[in-house]
Amino acid sequence: MKLNRNIFFSAVLFCAVLSLTGCMEWDYGDVVEDFNATGSGLFITNEGNFQYGNATLSYYEPATNQVQNEVFFRANGMRLGDVAQSMSIYDNKGWIVVNNSHVIFAIDLNTFKEVGRIEDLTSPRYIHFLSDEKAYVTQLWDNRIFIVNPKKYEITGYIQVPDMTMESGSTEQMVQYGKYVYCNCWSYQNRIIKIDTETDEVVDQLTVGIQPTSLVLDKNDKMWTITDGGYEGSPYGYETPSLYKIDAATFTVEKQWKFKLGDAPSELQLNGERDKLYWINNDIWSMDVTANRVPVRPFLEYRDTKYYGLTVNPVNGEVYVADAIDYQQQGMIYRYSPEGKLIDEFYVGIIPGAFCWK
Repeated sequence: MKLNRNIFFSAVLFCAVLSLTGCMEWDYGDVVEDFNATGSGLFITNEGNFQYGNATLSYYEPATNQVQNEVFFRANGMRLGDVAQSMSIYDNKGWIVVNNSHVIFAIDLNTFKEVGRIEDLTSPRYIHFLSDEKAYVTQLWDNRIFIVNPKKYEITGYIQVPDMTMESGSTEQMVQYGKYVYCNCWSYQNRIIKIDTETDEVVDQLTVGIQPTSLVLDKNDKMWTITDGGYEGSPYGYETPSLYKIDAATFTVEKQWKFKLGDAPSELQLNGERDKLYWINNDIWSMDVTANRVPVRPFLEYRDTKYYGLTVNPVNGEVYVADAIDYQQQGMIYRYSPEGKLIDEFYVGIIPGAFCWK
């Protein structure tokens, strides 16, 4: 659920708080299918509509151009839940973070069958693994980062984020440099926090622009974030969005590039070599991490639709773009060569938002 300036935050917050009072009733079906996806592929998490419980998981094999939709439901006989936010791979399992169902599912990467779940989370966004028995889970509408044991599928503790209330709580993507994990604080926030993984405490923070939406770490140990600048009329403020380059070792801003007021940059990604950035700002943009200025021409031009998600194949540099279309019908994925030539396109679920490479 990428809440942006086009969404009435207060209404969504009200609905989310109400949803925390109940538990998700999993819809078990009578028939399941057997999958055997042993090769490499791409998972697509389709958010579905908020509070409709129609999130789905798709799986695409680039070698054969074949897509399988609703694979979690088909393999397990139950719905994925309400708003599939992100997915990660660790310990030969796929970890699907389902935001408004307050759960993270662990699945077998080949059969797509559930092997475990972490429940009773507030509003989980992303999971970052530190070891077989420790991971961090960021939250929306909570001033804590949850500590979980992936082996036991249990919550074991919390990291309290300073100067953050439950109502304004928002921790998002995480990257690790040495023993420290860095995390961007997005909704109604303007900072990146630094966590000591030995003490599980926030030890420092860096102020950036309003609402940093993404966080990645390049091959030169430079962190990159994009801020969306908030929205007009926001009580937290409204400003020009920016791209930031941050040195991980010193935790200082090295460079800031400003966009235009009213722009909505998002979905900052790296290629497999971690030497080239990609992001969405109506068009799809690309830039070397050593560049001194942002490009003047896009990598892919806007197609009068809604680019919503983005990923780069870490092996061959192909670019995949998720199109939410109208947020109601099945979304579309476009697959491009590293030079920007369209290779394939295929339908997935409603509001495709995030990718995970197997």
